[in-house]
Amino acid sequence: AAAAALKDLELDLNGYPNTYSDGLRDALAELYDLERDNFIVGSGSDELLDVSFKTFTEWGDSCVSPVPSYSLYNYFIELNGGKSINVDLDEDFQLDVDAMLAPKAKVMIMPSPNNPTGNTFRSKDIEEILERTEGIVIVDEAYGEYAKESMISRVNEFDNLIVLRTFSKAYAMAAMRVGYAVAGKSVADMMTCVKIPYSLNAISELTAIAAVKDQDFIKRSVSMVNEQRPYLDAGLRKLGFETYHSDSNFIMARSPVDHAVLVSKLKEKGVMIRDFGSKRRTENCVRTTIGTKELNDILLEKIAEVIDEC
Repeated sequence: AAAAALKDLELDLNGYPNTYSDGLRDALAELYDLERDNFIVGSGSDELLDVSFKTFTEWGDSCVSPVPSYSLYNYFIELNGGKSINVDLDEDFQLDVDAMLAPKAKVMIMPSPNNPTGNTFRSKDIEEILERTEGIVIVDEAYGEYAKESMISRVNEFDNLIVLRTFSKAYAMAAMRVGYAVAGKSVADMMTCVKIPYSLNAISELTAIAAVKDQDFIKRSVSMVNEQRPYLDAGLRKLGFETYHSDSNFIMARSPVDHAVLVSKLKEKGVMIRDFGSKRRTENCVRTTIGTKELNDILLEKIAEVIDEC
C-alpha cells in the first residue's frame, strides 16, 4: 500500500508537512482505539528514543537497560547526559525486577521482544516495575507486531509508561524512517513539547498512513514468520546450533563453529547474518532473520557448506 501511494503521489513540495503529523496520529489512534494525543510520531523510533531521554533526564541522571539488549540505548542515554547502568537479565533472558529497580533510575528502557535474544518479557514483570518506580519506563516494541502481547493498551493505566513502535520491521518500510511513541496524554504532551516540529516529512507520513490502513499485509507478514520460525529453528538445530526461543522475526543461536568464521564465510557466499559472539551473555552466538522458505533454505544450505569447510 505504501509503494502504491508513492506511485500515485501528488504533493505540493513548496508546503511544510503537518507540524505534528496529525493524519498519521489519527490513523494510529483508530488502529489502537486510543486518541490522537496519545501518539508522538517522528523520523524512526530512534528519534523517539532521543526525545524520551531528552525529555525526562537531566545531566548525570541514572538510566537502566538490560543486558543483553539493543546496543544503541547506552548511546542515546549518554548523548543526553545520562549515566548508563546495565543490568543482567536472568538465565532465561527475562527481567530481574529487583535488580532493575535497585539503581532507582530516572528512566528504564527494555525491548520486548528483546533484541537480540528474541523473547518477550513477562507482562507481570513490566507491570511490577511500572508500579514500583517513580521513573519513566520505556518499553521498546520495535518487533511488537510479531508478539502476542503489547503494552500499548495500558498507556492510560500507567502515567510513567512509554511504548515505542516502528514502521521499519513488520511494515517493511525502513527506508521511510517512521516511528512512533504511545503514552498517556500528560507524558505525550511533554514529549511533543521537546520534539522538533516537522521532523517527519510529508511523503513518509503519507506512506505510513497507507500502510496502517493495510493491516492485511501485516497479518500475512506475521503469518509467514510464524510458519517459518519453527522450520528455520529445526534446520539450525539439525546443523548443531543451540537455538533460543523467539517471539520475533529473528532467531538467536549459539554456533557449533567459531562465530566470526561462520559470519565471515557466509558473507563470502552472499549471506549476511548478525554476529553477537563477542558480547557478554551471547558468547559465540549469531542472529539471523526469519525469511521466506526459499531464503531460509539458502541460509541453511550455505551454513552447512561453511560447517563442512570448518
